[in-house]
Amino acid sequence: MSDLGPVDPGHAADAAWLRRWRLRQAGDPHTTASSTLIPVLTEEGAPAMLKIAHTDEEERGADLLAALDGRGAARILRRDGEAALMERATGPGDLVQLVRSGHDDAATRILCGAAAAIHAASADVLGGDQPPRLIGLQQWFRHLFERADELGPLYRRGADLAAALFDDPRDDVVLHGDLHHANVLDFGDRGWLAIDPKGLLGEQAFDYCNLLCNPSHERALVPGRLERQFGVVVDASGLEPDRLARWLVAWCALSSTWFVIDDDPAHAESAAAIGERALALLDAGRPGVSP
Repeated sequence: MSDLGPVDPGHAADAAWLRRWRLRQAGDPHTTASSTLIPVLTEEGAPAMLKIAHTDEEERGADLLAALDGRGAARILRRDGEAALMERATGPGDLVQLVRSGHDDAATRILCGAAAAIHAASADVLGGDQPPRLIGLQQWFRHLFERADELGPLYRRGADLAAALFDDPRDDVVLHGDLHHANVLDFGDRGWLAIDPKGLLGEQAFDYCNLLCNPSHERALVPGRLERQFGVVVDASGLEPDRLARWLVAWCALSSTWFVIDDDPAHAESAAAIGERALALLDAGRPGVSP
């Protein structure tokens, strides 16, 4: 195995994929409950990322990446079951650092561009020979609908807003489902591309909500920040402000619900605080964005 580079002895199954696809390990593996990521070089010396999915959600995300075929997202190079080999981001840009350096608006516009590229590919993705498995947004919101009454007024308001949005549907598009500053990376000549999609199907406005709560809840709650970035999103996307605000409240209520379920009260509280602030956007119209 020396020709394929060092392999963590604790990852025998991962090593089998390295051998099968003749990959050279180029960094330490990173393992979470949902997947293992291993930076590699292909047999031709190209940088790539080997991802071994541990959950159905991760496999569904890889299905969507394969169907997108590089449009707005990282390109899948090889795929077999739980294993996916994808292009690796090697550019110097970092959206979190962009925000920290005072370029919050620019980071938001980059995220909006990635979302738009994914949404624009919807017809090809859904009309392909092997369309990916996708989860509808109504199913995605099930935990909020189940827990809203016991959790409090914001959650009930978020659930009611979500239900009303579902009762007045707009055209469904392919959704990333988890767009934020750490999930859109610099791929050099290929530009800024998304990784780690959830693989959802629903109204495009939903995909812009999570980025407004990032790169951290603390940043999102800086006075005036949510309102300004909301305006940047509306300007970049052309979305209806009131409808986006409704999705944002609903998303914050859902996100907070998940933190409650995960026994993370601090993040549950901060996600709810963003939702409370988002309520003020419902009737505020479009916040201004200076040039």
